[in-house]
Amino acid sequence: MATAVITGASSGIGKAVSLRLLEFGYDVIGISRNIDKNAIDHPNFSMLCCDLSDEIELNAIIPLLQTDPSISILCNIAGFGVFKPYEEIDTNTISKMVALNLNAPMILSNVLLKVLKFNQGIIFNITSIEALRSSKFSAIYTATKTGLRAFSQSLFEEVRKSGVNVVSINPDMTDTSFFDELRFNPSAEFDKRLEAEDIADVIQNILEMRNGACITDITIRPQKFAIVKKS
Repeated sequence: MATAVITGASSGIGKAVSLRLLEFGYDVIGISRNIDKNAIDHPNFSMLCCDLSDEIELNAIIPLLQTDPSISILCNIAGFGVFKPYEEIDTNTISKMVALNLNAPMILSNVLLKVLKFNQGIIFNITSIEALRSSKFSAIYTATKTGLRAFSQSLFEEVRKSGVNVVSINPDMTDTSFFDELRFNPSAEFDKRLEAEDIADVIQNILEMRNGACITDITIRPQKFAIVKKS
């Protein structure tokens, strides 16, 4: 049975994608800093608790992943953002954002690439609409997501001959816990926000495409646009 490794699997997009791939018959290894054992109750789901922004913790789980010859999907979904004037962001937050949003996906792609080549697998990197534009108060987040998208595109050119696909998915504002600590939320109106399941739909559609045809970069947006500022 094929195995998918999914970061950020405890909630939001990561949880939605985990549940979708479990429905499709994949074994799923979820990686998250905090995983509620009741979050995903499925016999084919296993958990690795790891703060991917911590280099020591990340290095500790690498040997566990490298012993699994059935891994055919890597979904790099975990990430966070801080949106405020750049001089107000402390240096520790900058380092953690770069480590989680950019370094961790590149490292996991590196250590799993041999097995992904053997299984002609696929890497999904969840970037952001911010990877396609320049927004104020988003310098670090935009830099990490733009870097991840560029990494995805360059890596695809390198590994496409081996049968591996690398996809960057660039979602607009999605209704998840990502916004819990921020000063704004997506709109509650269905046509002004994305749902985590929308990203799972895209991943499912890509996996169902015929062999030989690849989507390498896709942007998902709600039909309309709105931001709700918190009081």
